[in-house]
Amino acid sequence: MTYDPTGHLLLTPVDREAPVRVQRLRQLGMGEQPDPAFDEFAHKLAEVTAAPYSMVNFIDENQQFFAGLHTPAGAHADTDLNAVAASGGVSRFMARDHGYCPHVVVRRKALVLEDVCDYPRFAGNPVVDEIGIRSYLGAPLIDRTGIALGTICVVDTEPRPWGRAGLETIKSMAAELIEQIHRREDGGL
Repeated sequence: MTYDPTGHLLLTPVDREAPVRVQRLRQLGMGEQPDPAFDEFAHKLAEVTAAPYSMVNFIDENQQFFAGLHTPAGAHADTDLNAVAASGGVSRFMARDHGYCPHVVVRRKALVLEDVCDYPRFAGNPVVDEIGIRSYLGAPLIDRTGIALGTICVVDTEPRPWGRAGLETIKSMAAELIEQIHRREDGGL
């Protein structure tokens, strides 16, 4: 476990791979702009999982960027989390210490939280109180160089019984998106 200088437990894991990830994302031309192909993928992911929110998320040292985003309203604001919380909307940007994707990237494994409130480590995350997130399902996007570029994830404001089927679905969808990213890199997209 990691602690800050005052001795408090840090809930967001240390991410030593972030500088290499940022370099790789820049090489791929991703992680700084919304991408219609990723929005389309997020929409497909929401349909497959029947989740109201889904994201293609790239993470740097300081923030998360949803290059692909699906919301029930379809609106994708480019504001900070405080404005999002105030308006009840969803932004393309989120602080690195908000949400669960940073855990997925550092662990390099899918994460299933059917009810985040059942897990003390995750229940205290700001997205629970500020946005109302209660359920999370995410998988890492690990490319051919072995770098975890980010995640795909779905969230809900209600607990969800994702189960083994949800885990297999999110892992399969992550593999599908990685193939799409590789095709793009190879000039096929």
